Amino acid sequence: MNEEYIHIDGAELWTIKQGKGVPVILISGGPGCCDYLEPISRLIDESCEVIRFDPRGVGRSSKVDKGYELHRCLWDMEAIRKTYKIDKWIVIGHSWGADLALAYALLYPESLSGMVSIAGTGIQNDRDWKETYVKNKQILGESSPELNFPHNPIVHRSLIDSWRRFIKYSKLLHEISNIQIPSMFVMGEKDIRPSWPIEQIAHLIPYSTYHVIEGAGHYIWQNEEDSLRTCLLTFIMEKHVF
Repeated sequence: MNEEYIHIDGAELWTIKQGKGVPVILISGGPGCCDYLEPISRLIDESCEVIRFDPRGVGRSSKVDKGYELHRCLWDMEAIRKTYKIDKWIVIGHSWGADLALAYALLYPESLSGMVSIAGTGIQNDRDWKETYVKNKQILGESSPELNFPHNPIVHRSLIDSWRRFIKYSKLLHEISNIQIPSMFVMGEKDIRPSWPIEQIAHLIPYSTYHVIEGAGHYIWQNEEDSLRTCLLTFIMEKHVF
C-alpha cells in the first residue's frame, strides 16, 4: 500500500493505493464519513489498482473554511485521477458514495471505463422512501462498521443540501438515460433502504445491470463477501470495461 497526500485547491487530501491492474476508485458513503472501504479493496486488489481517499474536511484530509459542495467533491475526485496519471478508471461507490459515483459519471464520462453502485439510495427525496427507511430501521436495526475517524456533520449537511439541489434539475433523468458507460447496481436483499430508486436508475441506463445479493444488508461485504467479490470481478473483467 502507498499513502499519498494530494494538495488540491487549498486542501490536503489523504489517498491510498493498493493492488495492480484495472484502475478503480472507491467512494465511501455518509456523506461526511472517512474511508471505510478497505474490505472491498481487499476483494479486488489482485486484479485492480485500487485508490481510496478521505474527502476534504474528513478523517486524514484537511479541513477548510468552505468548499464542501457536491461539485467540489467531484472536482477533487477528478484531480485525484489526474494526479495518479490514470486515463480512465472505474468508480465504485457505496451508499451515498454510490450516488456520488452517478453524479461523477454525468459530469466526467470521458474519465470512466465503468461505474458500480453498491447499496445506493438513488434519485429521490420523497416522504414514502424516508418513512419506509425509518420504519425498517426501527424494526430491523442495522449494524455499521466502526470508523477510524469521526463523522463530520458540517460536510454532511453541505453535501446533502447541494445533492438536493442537484436532483431537482429538470432534465436529470433524461441525462442519466444517456449515460453510455457500462454500469452495475448492486443491492443487498436485507438492506433496510427501499431499493426502487436504484432499480429505476438501473433500467434508465442502457448498458447497466441490476443485482440483488441474497442474505446481504447495507454493508454487503460483512456477511456476503464472496458473493460481492464474484459480482465485482465479473463486471470488471468479463464485461471488458478496461
